[in-house]
Amino acid sequence: MNFLDHTYAVILAGGGGTRLWPKSRNKTPKQFLDLTNQGSMLQLSVQRLERFIPWERMIVVTNKLYQNDIRQQLPKIPLKNIICEPKKNDTALAMLTGSLFINNIDPEAIIVNAAADHVVPDENEFVKIMKAAARIAAEQKYLITVGITPNYPATGFGYIKIGQEKRFDHLGVPVFQVESFTEKPNLATARAFLGTGRYFWNANMYVWSTVAIIKAFEQHKPDMLATCKPLIKVSAAQFKKNLTAVYQKNEPISIDYAISEKADNLLLIPGEFGWNDIGEWQVVYDLGKKDLAGNVIITDKKHQSIPALTIESQNNLIHTDGRLIALLGVNDMIIVDTPEILLVAPRSKSQSVKKLVERLKEEKKDQYL
Repeated sequence: MNFLDHTYAVILAGGGGTRLWPKSRNKTPKQFLDLTNQGSMLQLSVQRLERFIPWERMIVVTNKLYQNDIRQQLPKIPLKNIICEPKKNDTALAMLTGSLFINNIDPEAIIVNAAADHVVPDENEFVKIMKAAARIAAEQKYLITVGITPNYPATGFGYIKIGQEKRFDHLGVPVFQVESFTEKPNLATARAFLGTGRYFWNANMYVWSTVAIIKAFEQHKPDMLATCKPLIKVSAAQFKKNLTAVYQKNEPISIDYAISEKADNLLLIPGEFGWNDIGEWQVVYDLGKKDLAGNVIITDKKHQSIPALTIESQNNLIHTDGRLIALLGVNDMIIVDTPEILLVAPRSKSQSVKKLVERLKEEKKDQYL
């Protein structure tokens, strides 16, 4: 068979992003935001996948609150391909749900699991790597993850350690056996990892056949698979009708804890395509187009004619919803303006924005979440 004719995408689009508050909120999570002036991250994710997977073979797993946002931003995705989770339940059940839905359509299917909130500058390399992973997955016995070569000692990502290299000479890309996982190490450990050249960031990019992932759940998480019996060999309409009961029976657990860390048939392909997870405003600044003073200015599309005004101000991130933002003698700041909330913070405090969200939760000011 031509494996590309059986390749599908499962796009996980139910996340939040508290470090990107106040733009990313419960009603407007970060995957629906345009943070690069090029389109929302969800739209950019689908555009990458569209280069080798047709729209009708893309499945979106999202929260029921966001179905209308998905339809508005991705009008070519068939409505039946939008799976609305009754509640948030982490990645294991979301990926299993997507895999079972596709397996009902095509038992020979290969699945590329993609997040809706990643940035990938080198799309040609992305397509090359994902096709190579899908070709290996077509053999059905392997699960494949794409690891990102770390370029700094990040403490906010998980790490994957590689073992022995596996020979797939016809692919033209290196492939390694996965040895171990480490969750979000401290700075000293992260620096030590980089020095070995054997560790990759875990971007949760997985590729597998439906046969292989169902077998993996049989081996490592049979209780979860058993609760999903009402989703097997049923119509799309019945599948969605049965989701609520399935989700009520399962506690949240990530795909890494449920499957990846236990599997002995997991391979890693290095992904050299400039990946970034836009998890905080500092990353938005790093990726943004800077003016001569080093300022990054982002405006919503409907307000493109309203720039920021900066005098003697350098290296700031300015996100305006329509009002003119004027800076005089201000450096290295984050200014994010929305109709209800104005955020002002030093760029060095970017990771701490989530503390504001936590305070709002404590004070039960849900209207700002």
